[in-house]
Amino acid sequence: MTRVIAVANQKGGVAKTTTVQSLGSAFAELGRKVLLVDLDPQACLTYSMGVDSETLERSIHDVMLGRTTAAKAIVEAGDLDLLPSTIDLAGAEIHLLTKTGREYVLSKALRPVISTYDVVMIDCPPSLGILTINGLTAVREVLIPLQPETLSHRGVGQLLETIDDVRTYTNSKIMVLGVVATMFDSRTRLAHEVVEDIPHRYGINVLDPPIPKTVRVAEAPGRGMSVLQHARRSKAAEAYRALAKTLENL
Repeated sequence: MTRVIAVANQKGGVAKTTTVQSLGSAFAELGRKVLLVDLDPQACLTYSMGVDSETLERSIHDVMLGRTTAAKAIVEAGDLDLLPSTIDLAGAEIHLLTKTGREYVLSKALRPVISTYDVVMIDCPPSLGILTINGLTAVREVLIPLQPETLSHRGVGQLLETIDDVRTYTNSKIMVLGVVATMFDSRTRLAHEVVEDIPHRYGINVLDPPIPKTVRVAEAPGRGMSVLQHARRSKAAEAYRALAKTLENL
Protein backbone atom coordinates (compact mmCIF):
# COMPACT_ATOMS: atom_id res chain seq x y z
CA MET A 1 0.00 0.00 0.00
CA THR A 2 1.28 3.46 -0.93
CA ARG A 3 2.33 5.71 1.93
CA VAL A 4 1.14 9.26 1.41
CA ILE A 5 2.82 11.75 3.76
CA ALA A 6 2.36 15.50 4.11
CA VAL A 7 5.25 17.52 5.49
CA ALA A 8 3.73 20.58 7.11
CA ASN A 9 4.53 23.49 9.36
CA GLN A 10 3.06 26.95 8.88
CA LYS A 11 6.33 28.48 10.05
CA GLY A 12 8.83 29.03 7.26
CA GLY A 13 12.53 28.28 7.49
CA VAL A 14 12.24 24.98 9.37
CA ALA A 15 13.78 22.83 6.58
CA LYS A 16 10.43 21.51 5.43
CA THR A 17 11.37 21.40 1.74
CA THR A 18 14.80 20.00 2.58
CA THR A 19 13.13 17.25 4.60
CA VAL A 20 10.79 16.32 1.73
CA GLN A 21 13.61 16.16 -0.80
CA SER A 22 16.09 14.39 1.46
CA LEU A 23 13.62 11.79 2.70
CA GLY A 24 12.50 11.25 -0.88
CA SER A 25 16.10 10.54 -1.87
CA ALA A 26 16.56 8.27 1.16
CA PHE A 27 13.45 6.27 0.27
CA ALA A 28 14.69 5.99 -3.32
CA GLU A 29 18.00 4.60 -2.03
CA LEU A 30 15.96 1.96 -0.22
CA GLY A 31 14.49 0.93 -3.55
CA ARG A 32 11.17 2.71 -3.23
CA LYS A 33 9.46 4.46 -6.13
CA VAL A 34 8.84 8.00 -4.91
CA LEU A 35 6.69 10.93 -6.01
CA LEU A 36 7.27 14.35 -4.48
CA VAL A 37 4.51 16.97 -4.75
CA ASP A 38 5.41 20.66 -4.55
CA LEU A 39 2.32 22.36 -3.13
CA ASP A 40 4.09 25.64 -2.37
CA PRO A 41 3.70 28.59 -4.79
CA GLN A 42 7.28 29.58 -3.97
CA ALA A 43 8.32 26.39 -5.82
CA CYS A 44 11.37 25.85 -3.60
CA LEU A 45 11.18 22.07 -3.91
CA THR A 46 10.95 22.34 -7.69
CA TYR A 47 14.03 24.60 -7.75
CA SER A 48 15.93 22.42 -5.31
CA MET A 49 15.45 19.43 -7.58
CA GLY A 50 16.99 21.22 -10.53
CA VAL A 51 13.73 21.91 -12.37
CA ASP A 52 13.22 25.37 -13.89
CA SER A 53 9.66 26.33 -13.03
CA GLU A 54 9.65 29.09 -15.65
CA THR A 55 10.06 26.62 -18.52
CA LEU A 56 7.42 24.11 -17.42
CA GLU A 57 4.54 23.46 -19.80
CA ARG A 58 2.42 22.02 -17.00
CA SER A 59 2.53 22.24 -13.23
CA ILE A 60 0.43 21.50 -10.18
CA HIS A 61 -1.27 24.84 -10.82
CA ASP A 62 -2.78 23.42 -14.02
CA VAL A 63 -3.70 20.21 -12.20
CA MET A 64 -5.51 22.08 -9.43
CA LEU A 65 -7.49 24.09 -12.00
CA GLY A 66 -8.44 20.95 -13.92
CA ARG A 67 -6.52 21.93 -17.04
CA THR A 68 -4.45 18.75 -17.09
CA THR A 69 -3.95 15.53 -15.15
CA ALA A 70 -1.32 14.82 -12.53
CA ALA A 71 0.13 12.08 -14.75
CA LYS A 72 0.78 14.60 -17.54
CA ALA A 73 2.34 17.18 -15.21
CA ILE A 74 4.79 14.85 -13.43
CA VAL A 75 8.44 15.23 -14.43
CA GLU A 76 11.49 13.10 -13.69
CA ALA A 77 14.16 14.55 -11.41
CA GLY A 78 16.95 12.02 -11.03
CA ASP A 79 15.68 8.96 -9.19
CA LEU A 80 12.52 10.77 -8.12
CA ASP A 81 9.33 11.87 -9.80
CA LEU A 82 8.10 15.40 -9.14
CA LEU A 83 4.78 17.15 -9.51
CA PRO A 84 6.28 20.63 -9.83
CA SER A 85 5.01 24.02 -8.77
CA THR A 86 5.14 27.57 -10.11
CA ILE A 87 4.27 30.99 -8.69
CA ASP A 88 0.97 30.68 -10.58
CA LEU A 89 -0.21 28.32 -7.84
CA ALA A 90 -0.88 31.37 -5.67
CA GLY A 91 -3.67 32.25 -8.09
CA ALA A 92 -5.08 28.75 -7.86
CA GLU A 93 -5.56 29.23 -4.13
CA ILE A 94 -7.86 32.18 -4.81
CA HIS A 95 -9.77 30.15 -7.40
CA LEU A 96 -10.25 27.26 -4.99
CA LEU A 97 -11.91 29.47 -2.39
CA THR A 98 -15.03 29.69 -4.57
CA LYS A 99 -15.04 26.03 -5.62
CA THR A 100 -17.39 23.43 -4.16
CA GLY A 101 -15.40 20.57 -2.59
CA ARG A 102 -12.27 22.70 -2.68
CA GLU A 103 -10.59 20.69 0.08
CA TYR A 104 -10.61 17.54 -2.07
CA VAL A 105 -9.12 18.87 -5.33
CA LEU A 106 -5.59 17.53 -4.74
CA SER A 107 -6.81 14.23 -3.34
CA LYS A 108 -8.96 13.66 -6.41
CA ALA A 109 -6.15 14.68 -8.77
CA LEU A 110 -3.61 12.32 -7.19
CA ARG A 111 -5.92 9.31 -6.96
CA PRO A 112 -5.17 7.94 -10.48
CA VAL A 113 -1.37 7.97 -9.95
CA ILE A 114 -0.88 7.12 -6.28
CA SER A 115 -0.97 3.35 -6.75
CA THR A 116 2.08 3.47 -9.06
CA TYR A 117 4.30 4.69 -6.19
CA ASP A 118 5.53 3.27 -2.91
CA VAL A 119 5.82 6.69 -1.27
CA VAL A 120 4.18 10.03 -2.07
CA MET A 121 5.37 13.07 -0.11
CA ILE A 122 3.66 16.46 -0.22
CA ASP A 123 5.56 19.66 0.56
CA CYS A 124 2.90 21.95 2.03
CA PRO A 125 3.27 25.75 1.94
CA PRO A 126 4.17 27.67 5.11
CA SER A 127 0.57 28.60 5.92
CA LEU A 128 -2.67 27.03 7.06
CA GLY A 129 -4.59 28.10 3.96
CA ILE A 130 -6.59 26.10 1.45
CA LEU A 131 -3.50 24.61 -0.24
CA THR A 132 -2.29 23.13 3.05
CA ILE A 133 -5.82 21.89 3.78
CA ASN A 134 -5.74 20.16 0.38
CA GLY A 135 -2.42 18.57 1.27
CA LEU A 136 -3.68 17.32 4.62
CA THR A 137 -6.90 16.02 3.09
CA ALA A 138 -4.96 13.99 0.51
CA VAL A 139 -2.73 12.05 2.93
CA ARG A 140 -2.80 9.41 5.64
CA GLU A 141 0.20 10.71 7.59
CA VAL A 142 1.76 14.04 8.60
CA LEU A 143 5.36 14.78 9.49
CA ILE A 144 6.15 18.07 11.25
CA PRO A 145 9.68 19.51 10.82
CA LEU A 146 10.66 21.75 13.72
CA GLN A 147 13.71 23.87 14.33
CA PRO A 148 14.34 23.46 18.08
CA GLU A 149 14.36 27.10 19.12
CA THR A 150 12.20 28.98 21.60
CA LEU A 151 9.73 30.49 19.13
CA SER A 152 9.71 27.69 16.59
CA HIS A 153 7.34 25.32 18.35
CA ARG A 154 4.66 27.90 19.17
CA GLY A 155 2.81 27.17 15.93
CA VAL A 156 2.76 23.39 16.43
CA GLY A 157 -0.36 23.60 18.59
CA GLN A 158 -2.17 25.58 15.89
CA LEU A 159 -1.12 23.08 13.24
CA LEU A 160 -2.38 20.21 15.39
CA GLU A 161 -5.72 22.01 15.79
CA THR A 162 -5.94 22.29 12.01
CA ILE A 163 -5.16 18.60 11.65
CA ASP A 164 -7.93 17.84 14.16
CA ASP A 165 -10.34 19.92 12.04
CA VAL A 166 -9.27 18.04 8.92
CA ARG A 167 -9.79 14.75 10.75
CA THR A 168 -13.30 15.85 11.69
CA TYR A 169 -14.45 17.28 8.37
CA THR A 170 -12.43 16.01 5.39
CA ASN A 171 -10.07 13.15 6.28
CA SER A 172 -10.91 10.95 9.24
CA LYS A 173 -7.88 8.70 8.65
CA ILE A 174 -5.14 11.32 9.01
CA MET A 175 -2.54 10.72 11.73
CA VAL A 176 0.56 12.55 12.94
CA LEU A 177 3.75 10.53 12.62
CA GLY A 178 5.62 12.96 14.85
CA VAL A 179 8.05 15.85 14.86
CA VAL A 180 11.49 15.77 13.25
CA ALA A 181 14.01 18.14 14.81
CA THR A 182 15.84 19.95 12.01
CA MET A 183 18.92 22.19 12.11
CA PHE A 184 19.65 20.59 15.47
CA ASP A 185 22.67 21.96 17.32
CA SER A 186 23.52 19.35 19.94
CA ARG A 187 25.93 21.75 21.65
CA THR A 188 23.15 23.99 22.93
CA ARG A 189 21.05 23.30 25.99
CA LEU A 190 18.11 25.10 24.38
CA ALA A 191 17.87 22.62 21.49
CA HIS A 192 17.66 19.70 23.92
CA GLU A 193 15.09 21.49 26.10
CA VAL A 194 12.79 22.26 23.16
CA VAL A 195 12.95 18.66 21.87
CA GLU A 196 12.26 17.27 25.32
CA ASP A 197 9.29 19.63 25.76
CA ILE A 198 7.41 18.59 22.60
CA PRO A 199 6.00 15.23 23.83
CA HIS A 200 4.89 16.76 27.13
CA ARG A 201 3.36 19.87 25.60
CA TYR A 202 1.66 18.35 22.55
CA GLY A 203 1.50 14.61 23.18
CA ILE A 204 3.36 13.69 19.98
CA ASN A 205 6.68 11.93 19.49
CA VAL A 206 9.95 13.43 18.35
CA LEU A 207 11.37 11.00 15.82
CA ASP A 208 14.98 9.85 15.86
CA PRO A 209 17.44 10.92 14.77
CA PRO A 210 17.47 14.73 14.82
CA ILE A 211 18.89 16.35 11.70
CA PRO A 212 22.12 18.19 12.56
CA LYS A 213 22.77 21.73 11.46
CA THR A 214 25.34 21.80 8.67
CA VAL A 215 26.25 24.04 5.76
CA ARG A 216 26.09 20.99 3.47
CA VAL A 217 22.29 21.08 3.63
CA ALA A 218 22.23 24.76 2.63
CA GLU A 219 24.58 24.14 -0.31
CA ALA A 220 22.58 21.33 -1.90
CA PRO A 221 19.57 23.22 -3.38
CA GLY A 222 21.80 25.47 -5.46
CA ARG A 223 23.19 22.36 -7.09
CA GLY A 224 19.74 20.93 -7.84
CA MET A 225 20.25 17.91 -5.62
CA SER A 226 19.55 16.64 -2.12
CA VAL A 227 22.16 16.57 0.62
CA LEU A 228 22.30 12.79 0.16
CA GLN A 229 23.72 13.39 -3.32
CA HIS A 230 25.71 16.53 -2.60
CA ALA A 231 27.44 15.27 0.54
CA ARG A 232 26.73 11.57 0.78
CA ARG A 233 28.66 10.93 3.98
CA SER A 234 27.74 14.11 5.81
CA LYS A 235 26.05 13.82 9.18
CA ALA A 236 22.85 15.32 7.78
CA ALA A 237 22.70 12.82 4.91
CA GLU A 238 23.21 9.91 7.27
CA ALA A 239 20.56 11.32 9.62
CA TYR A 240 17.98 11.52 6.82
CA ARG A 241 18.78 7.94 5.82
CA ALA A 242 18.26 6.83 9.41
CA LEU A 243 15.02 8.85 9.64
CA ALA A 244 13.71 7.15 6.49
CA LYS A 245 14.34 3.78 8.11
CA THR A 246 12.59 4.99 11.26
CA LEU A 247 9.55 5.97 9.19
CA GLU A 248 9.55 2.64 7.39
CA ASN A 249 9.18 0.92 10.76
CA LEU A 250 6.23 3.06 11.89
